[in-house]
Amino acid sequence: MSKKNLAVGIGLALAATSLPLASAAENRIDRIRPDAPELAAFGTHPIGVQTLEFTNPGQNDILNTTDADQPLYDRDLTVEVWYPAAAGTEQGGSYRAILRDGKTEVTLQGRAARDAAPASGETYPLVVISHGYPGNRYLLSHLGENLATKGYVTVSIDHRDSTYSDKAAFGSTLLNRPLDQRFVIDQMEALEGPLGAIINTDQTGVIGYSMGGYGAVIFAGAGVTEASTQYSWGTPAGLLARHQAGSESHAALIDDRVKAVIAIGPWGMNTGFWDATGLAGIRKPLMMMAGSADDVSVYSAIRKIFEGAVNTNRHLLTFEGANHNAAAPMPAPIESWEPVDNLDFIPFEHYADAVWDTNRMNNITQHFATAFMGLHLKAETDKAQYLELVPHAIDGVISKDDAGKELPDHTYWKGFAPRTAVGLNFETLTADQ
Repeated sequence: MSKKNLAVGIGLALAATSLPLASAAENRIDRIRPDAPELAAFGTHPIGVQTLEFTNPGQNDILNTTDADQPLYDRDLTVEVWYPAAAGTEQGGSYRAILRDGKTEVTLQGRAARDAAPASGETYPLVVISHGYPGNRYLLSHLGENLATKGYVTVSIDHRDSTYSDKAAFGSTLLNRPLDQRFVIDQMEALEGPLGAIINTDQTGVIGYSMGGYGAVIFAGAGVTEASTQYSWGTPAGLLARHQAGSESHAALIDDRVKAVIAIGPWGMNTGFWDATGLAGIRKPLMMMAGSADDVSVYSAIRKIFEGAVNTNRHLLTFEGANHNAAAPMPAPIESWEPVDNLDFIPFEHYADAVWDTNRMNNITQHFATAFMGLHLKAETDKAQYLELVPHAIDGVISKDDAGKELPDHTYWKGFAPRTAVGLNFETLTADQ
C-alpha cells in the first residue's frame, strides 16, 4: 500500500472510530440501560413539553426581609411541563440548560417534542418535581419525561433564589419550597386550553430531591420544630413559623389533592427541622430514596424521617455506598467534566456519584417511581408486587423451573433480572410501626 493510501486508510479509520465518540458525547437524559429494571422502560405515550411562567403575588421577599420590615413581592416561577401528546407526534427534542457553575449553557437531548399538541379524550394524574439547592427544572428531567410516557403530566419547577443562576439566601428556600409546590398545583389546575383539559390534579404526586425533598416532607404533613424557625442562618424574622407543626398555617398547606410523595435524600432532619410530633403529621403514602453514604442530608437522619412517619405506610430504598447524588440527578453533562473558575470543585461532582453509575440509578428511580405512583395515583394494584420485596436484595433467591416460571421459593426482587439488584435495600413500614 502506498503512503498516500495508507494515510487515507488511517484517516478513514479514525473518522469511523470518532462517530461513536460523538454520539456518546450527547447529553442524553433518556437512556435505558439493557440491565434496567422492568418498569424503567418508557411507556407507550408520545410526549410533548412546554415551558410555562407563573407568578405568585404577595409573597414574603426574604432577600429583603429584616426583623423590622417584611416586604412582599410577586414571586415568578418558570416550570417545564411534560405530557402525553397527540397520537403520531414525532419524538425527539432538546433543552438548553445552565450547569452548576451558573453560567455555562449546555444542550440536553430527550424524547419530548417541543410544544406538541396534547393528547385528548382522557385526563392524567399530575406529578410535581422539585430540585435541590441549587438546581433547576432539568435536574430530574429524565424522570419527567419517563413518567409522561406512562400517562402522567409532570411539572418541574425552577425554584426562585435556588437555581444555579440565581442562588441566594437559604432562608428563601426554607420558606418557599412547600409553598411553591402547592402554588404550582393550583396553577396547573387552573390551566385552560388543550393542556389544562388533560390534567387531573385530584390525583397528584410530589417528587422532591434534597431541598425539594425537605419541601415535600413539610407538604406531606411534617410541620417543623419551633427551634428551626429561630435559626440565625435560617428564614429571617421568624417567618418559617408558617410551617410549624400544630400551626393553622401549616394545617392549611396540607393538600388533599396530593396522594403520594417521594422524597429523595431529603435535607432537614440532620439540622433539627423535625421531631416526633412533626413527623407524625405525615399521613400520605411516602417513599424515600437515599444513599447509605449521604453526608449532606446524612443517611442516619434520613432514616429517622422514615422511622418517625408512624402514621403512614412508607418505604425506604437505599443505594449502598452512594452519597447525596443517589437516585435523582440526570447524568453529568459532558461540559461539566472540566474545571471552572468560579467553583472550588469540578461541576461533574454535583451530578455524579463515586460508586454508582448515574444512568443506572436513574433507571432504578424510574422503576420504583412508576410502581409507587401507579399504585397510589392510578390504582394500578398490580404495581404493589414491585414494592413487596425482601429488604436486602442480596438475600433474594432465584428459583425458576426449566420454562422460566417462578417457583414458590423465588424471592428475587420483582422486575429485576438475576444479579441486577445487588447493592440495593428496600424497607417497608406500615402505619403504627
